[in-house]
Amino acid sequence: MSWTDDRVETLKKMWGEGQSASQIAKELGGVTRNAVIGKVHRLGLSNRATAGAAAKPDAKAKPAPKVEPKVKEAPVRVKPELKTEPAIDPNAVIPSRKQIIPAGQPLPPQPSANEISPEALAKVNEIEKKAKKISLMELTERTCKWPVGDPATEDFWFCGLPVQQGKPYCEAHVGVAFQPMSARRDRRR
Repeated sequence: MSWTDDRVETLKKMWGEGQSASQIAKELGGVTRNAVIGKVHRLGLSNRATAGAAAKPDAKAKPAPKVEPKVKEAPVRVKPELKTEPAIDPNAVIPSRKQIIPAGQPLPPQPSANEISPEALAKVNEIEKKAKKISLMELTERTCKWPVGDPATEDFWFCGLPVQQGKPYCEAHVGVAFQPMSARRDRRR
C-alpha cells in the first residue's frame, strides 16, 4: 500500500475530525493503526482538536497546512557532567551474591568444591594428569568436556578422555559433576 495524495487527504480530514487511528485505518483499508499513527507524525498532524471541539457539529476543521518533509539533523550529543565525589562510599560493605573477578585472576574456592568427597577429588587429580588437554575446537561427543583452568589464560584446556555412556564427561569427572541426591542432602544438614 502506498500513500497516495487522495489517501493522505482522507487521513488529514478524518484526523482533523477527531477520528481514531483505528477508524482511519479501517476506512482507508490496507493499512494498520500503527501505519496511520506513523503517517500522522510524519505529516506533523499530532496536535488534535479537543474532544469537546470535535463534538461540535458546526465547527469546521481547518485544513492542515502543507508540510514539507523535514531533513533529519544529527542529534546533538551532550557530555554528562562528571561528579567529583563518588556515588558510593568506597569503604561501604555492599552485600552481593556474585563477585566479579577480572579476567586472568584466580577464582576463589567454590562452595561445591568443599562438598566433593576426597576420593573423588583424588581420582580427578589423577585423571587430569592423564588427560589429553584438548582445545574447544577439538571437542566431540566422545570426548570429556570438563574444563580445566581459567578460560582467560593460555593454560586452559578440556579433559578430552573418552566419555561415560550418556554423559558429557569421563568417569572421574562424572563422579564429581553428578552426585547422588541423598549424598547432597546429607551434606547440607
